[in-house]
Amino acid sequence: MGRILKPFLYFVVALVGLLLVAGISVMLLFDPNDYRDDIELAVQKSTGRELDIEGELSISIFPWLAIEIGPTRLGNAAGFGAEPFASFERARLSVRLVPMLLRRDVEVATADLESLRLNLAVDSKGRSNWQDLVDASNAAAAAPAESGGSGEVGGLDIAGFEIRNSAISYNDAAAGGKYQLDELNIATGSVSSSNGTIHIDGIEINALLSGVATEPTTFALETAAIDINTETETIAMDEVGLGLLGLDISAAVEPFSYAGDITPVAAIQVDAFSLRSLMQRMGIEAPETTDPAALGKVIIDATARVTPTAIGLTDLTLVLDETTFTGELSVPQGANDLYTFSFKGDAIDLDRYMAPASEAAGDATDEAVPVEIPADLIRLVNSRGSLTIGRAQLSGMQFENITLGLTTSNGDLRLHPVSATLFDGKYNGDVRINASGETPVISVNERVEGVQLAALAKAMFDQDNITGTINGSFKLSGRGKDLAAIQGDLDGNIDLELLDGAWEGTDIWYELRRARAVLRQEAPPQPTLPARTRFSEVSASGPVTDGVFSNSDLLAELPFMRVTGNGVVNFVAASVDYRMSASVLEKPELMGADVGADELKDFTRVVIPLRISGSLAAPTIAPDLEKMLKEQAKKEVEEKLEDKLKDRLGDLLKR
Repeated sequence: MGRILKPFLYFVVALVGLLLVAGISVMLLFDPNDYRDDIELAVQKSTGRELDIEGELSISIFPWLAIEIGPTRLGNAAGFGAEPFASFERARLSVRLVPMLLRRDVEVATADLESLRLNLAVDSKGRSNWQDLVDASNAAAAAPAESGGSGEVGGLDIAGFEIRNSAISYNDAAAGGKYQLDELNIATGSVSSSNGTIHIDGIEINALLSGVATEPTTFALETAAIDINTETETIAMDEVGLGLLGLDISAAVEPFSYAGDITPVAAIQVDAFSLRSLMQRMGIEAPETTDPAALGKVIIDATARVTPTAIGLTDLTLVLDETTFTGELSVPQGANDLYTFSFKGDAIDLDRYMAPASEAAGDATDEAVPVEIPADLIRLVNSRGSLTIGRAQLSGMQFENITLGLTTSNGDLRLHPVSATLFDGKYNGDVRINASGETPVISVNERVEGVQLAALAKAMFDQDNITGTINGSFKLSGRGKDLAAIQGDLDGNIDLELLDGAWEGTDIWYELRRARAVLRQEAPPQPTLPARTRFSEVSASGPVTDGVFSNSDLLAELPFMRVTGNGVVNFVAASVDYRMSASVLEKPELMGADVGADELKDFTRVVIPLRISGSLAAPTIAPDLEKMLKEQAKKEVEEKLEDKLKDRLGDLLKR
């Protein structure tokens, strides 16, 4: 903003000076139009630019020295084309003659400027079309004053400035930005000077701003007073009100220097606004969310510091719907510079911001919309920061004490460290997304410890049939442009351990006894209700290839048996298929008073086949009856053969 405002102020001051010079010439009773060529030549000599006064110079003398200039154009800097740097249709300045002559006090009526056109530009090398004017002005200000001068002006009193029906354009070829202020109107209150301070009794600016949104947006700025200290080269102003993109912003600006780069500091407040509406104005499609009211309220309160390299927000309070964040943010001025942030939030329900479930989710013919990896955004932004949240809900899961570190650089995003409390346990992770290539690659290194299975299964699968705790580690990576593709490409390793729990709704001991009764053609036993299978430990580990987890070391310790086995979990199809072998303990716990010695003997002398199959969300566990029947038939055949061999050997020995 300082780069744009500064040349504009120089131009206005120069214009006022030009009008004053023209007025003084009138005092010598010369027709100012006779000196039009001289004025144009003097401007060209001092600035190197062509001044073209197309309109007439008109004057009146008493009691006001009034000067009016018609259409005028000031040429552009070399290399910026034929379009004028500045032009206007009419300018008028009235100076009270007697106070200026007798007391050297300058009393000016309202200065009018009609249809100003100011074209500011920066070329691809970063060179601006106003820098030469600034350099010339600085050189003139630094030149020593001639001796024998007539003394200082006694005072300055201007009724005000009015700039009407004007336009300012700014085209930055280096940064690729183009902005335009149309229908620009600027009005000030009275302007006075005293002891090196220029006081402006309020200013109001209204315009249509183009270049920051898909459609021109209203721009409004006002403040009650501005004081410019020409000795210290500082500016102080009352609270500033700014209207832009439908936002109402107030700023308490600290005094700042206008020498060199303008770097103001201000306490800003942004009244509540809808983020959805702002995104629409910016041409950004607002996401569909489960809660239609999400992104509906944003409030910002912060201290803003503008430097040549960044805009910093400190002491920041950001309200997003029902969540309050505090912290700081730094937004770089350069295209590839680093965004930095540090935020702390109280609580957030992330489920509100997720995409809504399809109304036809139950229709098997409908395909789920793949969740794309935001590769373009990751490549665009370089950032480093941290986020902590007291509590968050996602997919029904409650996370607490969340810590998240974020780094993005040249298309490589890393979330580390990531930690949270989850269902009385702990989660730690390291997540990376490499989007530097055409196809993003995601890699995760995660671990959970002491997580309650009952709450986890209820939240993830809406199942309440398992209890206990889970420990596990996941080292996985996959390539793809969306999560579905990455899931099908997953490779890595998984290590899981379930401790001190139970599988509710299924009683494996009863199922074994019932299967035996079927084989023996006996009456089935009475079930013990509610049905449940306790376990002290279940562990499994193995590789993941193309989204399929292969496990050959499954081990389950139950009160009445030990289970080993192998199988696969297909994450793409969300299915499981395990075949296991169970060995009943000689003295099983909780076997029941109705278990006879023959029944126990049948169990302990054989290995019992079991199978887990079905959907990952609700698998079934049951004895593998087919395998059990084959094993039993094989056993009986072997026993009969053994008996026959014994009989044959007995016969041989008798002979």
